Amino acid sequence: MDDLDAVLGTVGPRLRALREQREATLADVAAATGISVSTLSRLESGLRRPALELLLPLARFHEVTIDELVDVPAGDDPRVTAQPTVRHGVTYVPLSRRADGPRAYRMVYPPRTPEQGEPRVHDGYEWVYVLSGTLRLVLGGRELDLAPGEAAEFDTRVPHWLGNVGDEPVEVLALYGPQGERMHVRARPRRADG
Repeated sequence: MDDLDAVLGTVGPRLRALREQREATLADVAAATGISVSTLSRLESGLRRPALELLLPLARFHEVTIDELVDVPAGDDPRVTAQPTVRHGVTYVPLSRRADGPRAYRMVYPPRTPEQGEPRVHDGYEWVYVLSGTLRLVLGGRELDLAPGEAAEFDTRVPHWLGNVGDEPVEVLALYGPQGERMHVRARPRRADG
């Protein structure tokens, strides 16, 4: 029973993370699933235990499986099953299973990503590494073009926009973390003492 409670206890944070990743409000999810805003809020905060009749429409809305929502242990297989989603023309391929904490994605921006929109802000921290192509980053009024091998990290409360203004696809590795959680990258291993 403790294992069941532990697994079900992860559903709320996972639902919140998926909703925030989609930049959807509780009202957006309610309109798409027919589940009330108050029920969604209680699910996300852990005050309501998730039931199958709630999980099915939520899995459909978030484009994930029920297993991904309830974090069914994968057994001995460490591989991440990538289920790409496309939002605003950009393909997101998850590279990690976690719905809370830092999340990793491979992203592909098609040539000439739709016109640059208004820079947006949200809680979190982002790190991007360009694998191929040139990624345009508009950050707090500055416009930067990142070439292959270049990385950027920034607080997502700073107005920002990412896109591809070139004629070739752009492929990026991205890490998203909750507010205040920064990514740490080391160029070489730590030296052992002694």
